[in-house]
Amino acid sequence: MNRIDPGIGIHRRYLHDEVAERMRALIQSGEMEPLARINEGELTERFGISRTPLREAIKILATEGLLELLPNRGARVASISQREIEEMLEVIAGLEATAADLACAAATEDEIAAIEDDHRQMVEAWRAGDAARYYPLNRRIHEAIMSAARNAVLTSIYLGLSGRIQRSRYSVHQTEAEWARAVEEHARMVVLLRARDGAGLSALMRAHIRGKKAVLAARVGAEAAAG
Repeated sequence: MNRIDPGIGIHRRYLHDEVAERMRALIQSGEMEPLARINEGELTERFGISRTPLREAIKILATEGLLELLPNRGARVASISQREIEEMLEVIAGLEATAADLACAAATEDEIAAIEDDHRQMVEAWRAGDAARYYPLNRRIHEAIMSAARNAVLTSIYLGLSGRIQRSRYSVHQTEAEWARAVEEHARMVVLLRARDGAGLSALMRAHIRGKKAVLAARVGAEAAAG
């Protein structure tokens, strides 16, 4: 999946779509934090655009739940409650479980090999305690399994929903034991995918995602209290 540098100039025909993509990346990376107000002047200068495509992009991101429109006061990055986190993770767990089952039947040998390679690199990052390298690889594995499912509708729903909690999900603080357990579960995922055990990988994926609920909800609660 292509990654976009939010600082690069914009030249595509449909500017509002491109602007939305750049802003989405800023939100999901954490550069634009929950409840932060959208500074239109700053963003138009950064992207080299007028306010019209920016405002269209803001509307797009508002429909996705990433931004909140404020009556006569612009927009701000949306916040997520503990309950919403738990509910979204439950849905994401179902989506990823379905994708895991489908991927076991549809993934090519090259795709499986690429996932295995990402897993090896992820384990190396874990052993080195390199969280900045670990989390992008972790995310890439999940998204690669989703892509290998060959189901465009499933992928679209998943990306739209997971984007709202992407930053928290892939950067949340874990204890050493929690981190080790996550790595061990990923190792089992790779084995099950290689064996094309759809039922086994589906069950493991659902449990793996559900296991994030308590940690993520606690983080959201702490952020809300701090704010």
